[in-house]
Parts: sequence; C-alpha cells; structure tokens
Amino acid sequence: MTALFTPLALRAVTLPNRVALAPMCQYSAGPDGLPTDWHLVHLGTRAVGGAGLVLTEATAVLPEGRISPQDTGLWSGAHVDAWRPVTAFVAAQGAVPAVQLAHAGFKASTYRPWAPRRGGVPDAEGGWTPVGPGAEPFVPDYRRPTALDESGIAGVVEAFATAAGRAVDAGFRAVEIHAAHGYLLHEFLSPLTNQRTDQWGGDRAGRMRLTLTVARAVRAAVGEDVPVLARISATDWVDGGWSVDDSVVLAGELAAAGVDLVDCSSGGASPDAVVPVGPGYQVPLAARVRREAGVATGAVGLILEPEQAEQIVATGDADLVLLGRELLRDPYWPHRAAAKLGAASTWPAQYHRAT
Repeated sequence: MTALFTPLALRAVTLPNRVALAPMCQYSAGPDGLPTDWHLVHLGTRAVGGAGLVLTEATAVLPEGRISPQDTGLWSGAHVDAWRPVTAFVAAQGAVPAVQLAHAGFKASTYRPWAPRRGGVPDAEGGWTPVGPGAEPFVPDYRRPTALDESGIAGVVEAFATAAGRAVDAGFRAVEIHAAHGYLLHEFLSPLTNQRTDQWGGDRAGRMRLTLTVARAVRAAVGEDVPVLARISATDWVDGGWSVDDSVVLAGELAAAGVDLVDCSSGGASPDAVVPVGPGYQVPLAARVRREAGVATGAVGLILEPEQAEQIVATGDADLVLLGRELLRDPYWPHRAAAKLGAASTWPAQYHRAT
C-alpha cells in the first residue's frame, strides 16, 4: 500500500485514500443557488474516478454570499433536498461527500468567467449589494460593498452554523469552511483588506476573531463525529499582508476550535500579488503549517503526477492532496495513479474491462 492510498481517519469518517477533488466553482447552479444535474455528473464522475474526498464548489451560506448569481447555496430546505441525490451518489461510489461553505464578501455579485462582461453584476441582471469588512470594493469594476455591522457579523456566523447543520441533513459527511482567496473570512484575516478598529479588526487576534467564531459555531452545529476542514490562504504573497507566520498561529487556533484539517491554498486578497506559480508551489505552505501548528493539512496547487502526490504524503508534507485542474482533465486520475504506484486496483466493477 502506498502512502497516497492509505486511508485517512478524521473523527468518525475514514477517507479511503488521500486524494481529494478540490473545490472548483462551476457557475452552473439553477435559480436561487440550487445544484443541477451538472453538479451530480461533475461530482459523481470524480467519485467514480476514485477520489477519496469529493468537495463541492464554494457553496454560499447566504444569497448575498454567492460569487456569481450562478453559484450554489445551502441557505434553505430546498437546497438540502437538491443536494441529497448528489451526496447519495458520491457516497455510493465509496467516496466521502463534503461541502465547502462560503461567503464571497466584497467579491460577490460578479459575472461568471465566461460571461461577455466582467466586474460587478447590476441589480437589473440579478446582482445585489455585497458586504465586507469595509466599504471599499476589491477592484474598481466590482460593486461597492456595505461594511458589516455587529448585527451583520452575527448573521454571518449564524448562517455558517445553520448551513453546516443543513449540510449534514443533506448527506454531506464533512464540511469545509472557506477562509481563503480574498472572500469574506479572508477579508477579515488580511491586514490588506481589514482596516477596522473594533473587535473584528486591528491586531492579528482581532482579525482572526470572525474565522475562529465561525469555526466554533460550525463545530457545534455538526456535532463531534463530523470532520470540519478549513481552507486558508496561507500567504497573501504581498509584503505587509497575511503571512505564513500568521497562518501557523491561525491553524493552531483553528485546531483548538475543532477543525480537523487545514487546507493550505494562498493569495486572493490583493490583485497586485506576485505568485510563484509552478508544480507543487503551495506544498511548502502546507508542510510548514503541519510541522509548526501540529495540525493535519491538505496540499493543493499544480499537483500533477502520481509520484509527486505520493512524495507529498509519504514525506509528511501534508496528509491529503487536493487536485483541481488535473481532475478536470482526467476524472480517473486516482485509478491511474493507484496502478502506477502499485496500489490495489480501485476501478469500479463496471469499468474492469478497461484495466
């Protein structure tokens, strides 16, 4: 058994291997954030393909928390019913269905990537006024947000907790809190985007307060058996921004709040960031957080080859590898990787003729 195909136990849930489908927005939801057949096929195919953990796209906890009008949500009972066929199919293939709970903050109400226009979506086209830690837009062509007051912040915390409970009802066996990529929780974490002087801003402890409050609320909502993950941007890649040192501290606090694994991505808080993109470029972030915070981590970012993924897990740089573009290109990458690394065949019976 290779390290990559060793099960990973997180509380009462055991992943069959260390390969996860990374959350990737599909911008294909139906009206009011309901998942469609696209999501069933997209997520179900990666489960058939052998991924041990199948994470949804960023799924909004409130309507105004969607990145685009075509994003999925989990803010009502109708969403619970719509997600159930997806989670049932993913679980039937032996994978663990998980949802990434998100709020886009001041990056909300934007056009999806292939729309003919860019920037903020106006009300007349189904857009809305976003919210954030302050009243400045992320970039000039995004919509100007409303700064969250105490009541608004309390509503966000409650929405994350309520959505987490709905996720369990919908059949998700793990939940991930999205605190990365310049979305709402990351906006509060980063000194580049949080200029508040109240208890939700200021020093690092103040800027971490919202993310940690959300983590504690989500843990309470799902109970003790359900794994809770958190995706963070481990660095802003900008001097004076959120740093890896900050992430080590945050990861330790998240673990104390009941988070079981920290998924280490990066960037998103500044359009001026210079990111050293290359194969495995974010793996050192996951390795340092794991080593210094003493918490399980996930590594993501241009992990392409089975041998590369195997080395990440075998050397202890991370406990889990999350594949994005590579699983878009090849949904059956996990099965091919198992064969290449000499692990037991994981192909479903229906596909044995192809092995």
